[in-house]
Amino acid sequence: MSSEQPPEQAIVVADIGKCYQLYERPEHRLRQALIPRLQRAVGLEPTRFFRESWALRNVSFGIARGETVGIIGRNGSGKSTLLQIVCGTLTPTHGHVAVSGRIGALLELGSGFNPEFTGRENVYMNGAILGMAAEEIAAKYADIVAFADIGEFIDQPVKTYSSGMYVRLAFAVIAHADAEILVVDEALSVGDVFFAQKCMRFLRDFQNRGTVLFVSHDASAIVNLCDRAIWLDGGRIAMDGPAKAVCEAYLASTYGHAPLPPRVSKVPAPVAPTAPGDDAEASPDISRLRVFAFDPDRAGFGDGGASIEAVVIEDLGGQPLRQLAGGEWVRLRISAVAERALASPIIGFFIKDRLGQQIIGKNTWDEDAPAPAAAAGGRVEAVFEFRMPHFRRGRYTVDVAVADGSHLEHVQAAWVYDVLAFESAPTTVTAGLIGIPFRTVSLNVGAGEG
Repeated sequence: MSSEQPPEQAIVVADIGKCYQLYERPEHRLRQALIPRLQRAVGLEPTRFFRESWALRNVSFGIARGETVGIIGRNGSGKSTLLQIVCGTLTPTHGHVAVSGRIGALLELGSGFNPEFTGRENVYMNGAILGMAAEEIAAKYADIVAFADIGEFIDQPVKTYSSGMYVRLAFAVIAHADAEILVVDEALSVGDVFFAQKCMRFLRDFQNRGTVLFVSHDASAIVNLCDRAIWLDGGRIAMDGPAKAVCEAYLASTYGHAPLPPRVSKVPAPVAPTAPGDDAEASPDISRLRVFAFDPDRAGFGDGGASIEAVVIEDLGGQPLRQLAGGEWVRLRISAVAERALASPIIGFFIKDRLGQQIIGKNTWDEDAPAPAAAAGGRVEAVFEFRMPHFRRGRYTVDVAVADGSHLEHVQAAWVYDVLAFESAPTTVTAGLIGIPFRTVSLNVGAGEG
């Protein structure tokens, strides 16, 4: 019997459902309030003057203390409704939510603010809603104002604020509320880039000490910030699992395709020896990939209109490369077979890091010269020639895709995830996602006084 205890749950959502009553006419509300009661009193079957609209149905999950979970889904999938129920600002039709710890929430724009109050007054009111005492708010007020950075507008009614100023002030209060659980809706998308970066730095620091529930349409943001993701579709949980896998499935759905199972190859691709990299242990999924060997067994999505047959990184002489240091000219060769006629085939690729973030990508679409049609059974090949970026040391993967149409309107015939993996072993230390060749021209140090 294992002595290991299950992690403490910060949030438990149990069989949540939320139904709204929709009325076609205003008078139907009055009829619904009176007539069914009279009908029940005389033993008749009550008449219903509304139709039901379920925003959420049978949603259940738990979030462990210290975990960061992303919620992703299309507009109308129930994301905001779910967050409001978790935060206690909306009552579910059935089910229950248990939250352990002080919760700080940044929901829809202006949530928790009185538009007639000044920014200063809303700081005190919103802080009180978050459970802060007046003395605590007063002690942190200067820091809150400095974080929000809205200047003299702090003493103006918030109804005069721009959407970005709303978010600045709301996030500033939350950042100083000493919350144990942080719930962030997509409101951050309206802020300017500098404030968004400040918020992301705060979120990354908060991850070290608290629980985060983060909602975004941006799959890259979910993959970058979260270890786990929940995909909501039509008010139900479509998938709950590792952020990368969930976001890949969500991406497939945006093209109208269900994820395709891995293709089983007749002849397994050779396994090249793997060099130890900084990220090998941190990403078990990527560490199992066949390095520098095309792997036809990877999963993906599409309508089956094409099959990816080969992907290789080679030098300009056509020789497959076995290691990459960055800065060398390479060719990425992608070969496919048209399983049906393709009127205007497009081949493209993304290079991703271990988290699944798309770093660089390109496709063959040319508005002035669309590709010739490919007959069923015909081969389609694209060769991309470029100077390989100076990636940080670690493991990287390549997604490849074949589409039919134009860059604005197309059908995905085949999109295969992580079909090729490679190690980057830069000869120079780089910072950030990628580096560039450079040299320090000079370093001047002035003499001190005396």
